[in-house]
Amino acid sequence: MSEIIHIESIEKIHQMMGFPKPKHPLISVVYMKDFPSNMDFEGFRFSSELYMVSLKDGVEGSIQYGRNSYDFSDGTMVFMKPHQVIHGTSENICADSKGWMLLFHPDLIRKSELGKSMSQYSFFDYEVNEALHLSEEEQLMVSDLASKIVLEYQQNIDKHSQKLIVSNIELLLNYCTRYYDRQFYVRTNLNQDHVSQFESLLKGYFNSGKASEMGIPSVKYCGEELHMSPNYLSDLLKKETGKSAKDHIHGFVVNRAKNSLLGSTDSISEIAYDLGFEYPQHFSKLFKSKTGMSPAQYRTQS
Repeated sequence: MSEIIHIESIEKIHQMMGFPKPKHPLISVVYMKDFPSNMDFEGFRFSSELYMVSLKDGVEGSIQYGRNSYDFSDGTMVFMKPHQVIHGTSENICADSKGWMLLFHPDLIRKSELGKSMSQYSFFDYEVNEALHLSEEEQLMVSDLASKIVLEYQQNIDKHSQKLIVSNIELLLNYCTRYYDRQFYVRTNLNQDHVSQFESLLKGYFNSGKASEMGIPSVKYCGEELHMSPNYLSDLLKKETGKSAKDHIHGFVVNRAKNSLLGSTDSISEIAYDLGFEYPQHFSKLFKSKTGMSPAQYRTQS
């Protein structure tokens, strides 16, 4: 396995690409048409301290991080956060490519409101096959925002620069959130299939007795079984049903518990262990939070 090359700064990635010294130490937008024609990172692996937002256009190749490799098409956006491992590839870039990469260090936003709210942009934890696909109008919008960021950091830095740069990054991410919502919406039939598959997965898991052996299934486990990242699965379910993956799992457990409480003479502890709880009191706490009464109260009042 190849050694991981660590990229800790904007300056280092400029050096690797053969670009001039960056205009700003914490942020840069690089355009794919400016990439060296002989660029080939096939076989290399990279870990970065940077956030990356990339619009793929006029590029033939694939990208890989996590477990998956994805052959991207024009109009595809990919998001990466610090410490993700990227597998290098060989790419053919058209001379008139309109693609770009926005790179910024967490220090740029650390003291801002955006720094506090970055976790809400869950698409930074999606797998590459869950990329964002944009219409031509949407590509123009995000590219215009990238251009505004470039214009801001290329001019003389003043007391307003930081705020304006960060504001444009936040606006870009908010538009990407909107476009992901649109993507979830237009794929609603496919998403309904995923909802059904998720429900079938939970039913099969508990019917097979896995819960008593392995515990309550995690969102990560469910995502892996359905070939999705945990965040993508949860966001998909949230858009389609109004409930996150964790809410669905807890709801399934409580409904199954209700059936056991009313349909068997098993003790509450036995029911808890059968559902995958290591400690019965954890089961009772979850049950009461969802129903407003303890398992014992539910059994006697129903």
